[in-house]
Amino acid sequence: MSSIRPVKQARKALLWLLVVIIVATGVLVGGVVTGKTTFAPKLALDLEGGTQMILAPRVQGNEAITQEQLDQAVEIIRQRVDGAGVTESEITTQSGRNVVVSMPGVPSQETRDLIQASANMEFRPVLIAGPYNAVPEDQRTPEKDLPKPTGEPENASDTNWITPELYKEFEAYDCAAEENNTSETTHDPAKPMISCDERAQAKYILGPQEIPGDQISNAYAQLARGVNGSVTGDWVVVIEFNPDGTKTFADTTQRLISLQGSRNQFAIVLDGKTISAPTTNAVIADGRPQISGGFTQETAQALAEQLKYGALPISFEIQSEQQVSATLGADQLKAGLIAGIIGLVLVFIYSIFQYRALGFVTIASLIVSGYLTYLALVLLGWGMNYRLSLAGVAGLIVAIGLIADSFIVYFERVRDELRDGRPLASAIDVGWGRAKRTILASKAVNLLAAVVLYIVAVGNVRGFAFTLGLTAIIDLIVVYGLTHPMLVLLSRTKFFADGHRFSGLDPSLLGAVPLYRGAGKVRHFNENAEANRGKKNQKASAEAAKRMTIAERRRAEAQASAAKPDAVKDSASKESNE
Repeated sequence: MSSIRPVKQARKALLWLLVVIIVATGVLVGGVVTGKTTFAPKLALDLEGGTQMILAPRVQGNEAITQEQLDQAVEIIRQRVDGAGVTESEITTQSGRNVVVSMPGVPSQETRDLIQASANMEFRPVLIAGPYNAVPEDQRTPEKDLPKPTGEPENASDTNWITPELYKEFEAYDCAAEENNTSETTHDPAKPMISCDERAQAKYILGPQEIPGDQISNAYAQLARGVNGSVTGDWVVVIEFNPDGTKTFADTTQRLISLQGSRNQFAIVLDGKTISAPTTNAVIADGRPQISGGFTQETAQALAEQLKYGALPISFEIQSEQQVSATLGADQLKAGLIAGIIGLVLVFIYSIFQYRALGFVTIASLIVSGYLTYLALVLLGWGMNYRLSLAGVAGLIVAIGLIADSFIVYFERVRDELRDGRPLASAIDVGWGRAKRTILASKAVNLLAAVVLYIVAVGNVRGFAFTLGLTAIIDLIVVYGLTHPMLVLLSRTKFFADGHRFSGLDPSLLGAVPLYRGAGKVRHFNENAEANRGKKNQKASAEAAKRMTIAERRRAEAQASAAKPDAVKDSASKESNE
């Protein structure tokens, strides 16, 4: 029963690995058939070329731009561009004023808008709602009936903020007009404002700002959940406030919940436009409101990225845009691939020379690791816009040696157990238990180094760190899902179980100690090696004797006793002759 269980576990692990490969391959083929991706990984700027955009700041008059503002803008733009993955873009400053963005491929209009958008977000209460278009002149409120303040406003929801002049402007305001459909106008956060809601086809008079956008600590898109916890098909954007924003938002919702009509709404304003004005149905004390309202997955994720990465300290416009050629090109990529192939061939040769037939397990594992890495690169390029740079190729080449190292650790552990006299099945079981701890520790160090390097680095170095970490994870999958299960199954074959000299597991070639073969028989593999091993051999022989059955041990003792008188007799005869 104990020998059957490892075989079942090995077959189950191989089956799961096969399922993962088939599913990933099916997803890739489906993406290619539908035209959403290709069979080739996306390449970064240094290998493919792309688009260079020069962003010029939009300022009023001769307003100066500080270096601090420029550096902050570069960092925010970099986060926005790389927010969906490792795109290997280059963002630099030019002449102490402009920002140069170099991106692989041709950026979409959404990406251009994301780069330029200031994403100045604020939360304001709704004071009054009206039609999206301007009210016809003959239907506008007479002068005598215009709302007039009766005192100083007590809070941001107080209608005393609405003056006759503001109300007349509100009725005449046409959200559909081109000049009003922009986000370049700045608004005083301490005063009311007119804002348009394109989705709801409404316009509002909003009270002063209650929560600024910089009190948002995180934002992400997800599918909404119903009352019973079930997932619906509607996409929402979840906002997480910092402690200050959480407290202010709780106090604001406490006030709004008691108001009626449009005054119960709380507008979320992005660059002067209302993106949502939900009603307040409860006091939100945890600081995690949700923005809803007909989002698709793409629009929800785009909005979440804008909110997450904050507002640009200055606004930009694209001054010029041009296509740039690859800084390294296909020749360097070809050279990198050739270097990788040479490394693989050398590892293959070493594996066959050192481990003979067992080396083919290493070769099969490396081939599967390579295929899984290829699938990961292509699928990540499709889903996360990951792009492979020459630094990433270097990470893949380095990973060849790191992956092969895992197999060597495992095989040498097994061979050490064979040298100590264990049968092959037992040697694999004990050797795997020891080897996997070493492998896990090694890969944990690799992953830690890759994560730290990815966090602290920028540009191409992040690509190197990303592929290094990715291959470390794939290595663990292959060792657990292929290498160990294959060795378990091969150990049940006659070729490996009998220690064929070409199997790589021949005890006689490993300097093994005497191995008990059953029925009182002991097989000596290498007498010279046995003599040199001293106490270690005696300990291993004793360990082998412990594994005998009681009947087998008695037979061995009887045979030893029977042989002892003959040895004494031979010794006496030799002394008399002398």
